[in-house]
Amino acid sequence: MEKRILVVDDDQVVGKSFERVLTNKGYRVDTALSGREAFEKYAGADFDMVFTDLRMPGQDGLEVARRIKEMNPWLPIVVVTGYATQQAEESAKAIGVAEFIQKPLTPSVIEEVAARIMGRIAAVTAVPTATATVVEAPENIARNVALFFAAPFIGLAYIVAFPFVGFYMIVRSGMRLALGKK
Repeated sequence: MEKRILVVDDDQVVGKSFERVLTNKGYRVDTALSGREAFEKYAGADFDMVFTDLRMPGQDGLEVARRIKEMNPWLPIVVVTGYATQQAEESAKAIGVAEFIQKPLTPSVIEEVAARIMGRIAAVTAVPTATATVVEAPENIARNVALFFAAPFIGLAYIVAFPFVGFYMIVRSGMRLALGKK
């Protein structure tokens, strides 16, 4: 199912950038140019996440975040700003925003934040499935017991062989450099 994201920013270019980046990653993106427009869109839709700019005319991003959190405390909100202050970040965290990130944003940052937040949602909302009882065949049990007892010896072999292999790799690399090969 397609995840729906609301982007609130008074700069139309920023909203279009979020839309372009996140639409290519399979999200459905709605944009709003003000807090008022955001609440109009929010009232008629079910969003999975909100990105909001901090500084906007009328209602700022903190007010948008506060009002949305009052309506839906579990909805993750990310505050985005080019004017970060410690006080603004603390206020945002007190409201319960998921993240507070600074502009300028790259497409990879936008993708990463959206994926991280959506990953948290998926982890929290995952429904545990019934676990089936697995009965192993006798040959699997014997193999597992043999591996259990062999593991320390295999580890010891790696410890003993590691210095020799490392020395060989260093000498080989040095020889290649000396002979001018890549």
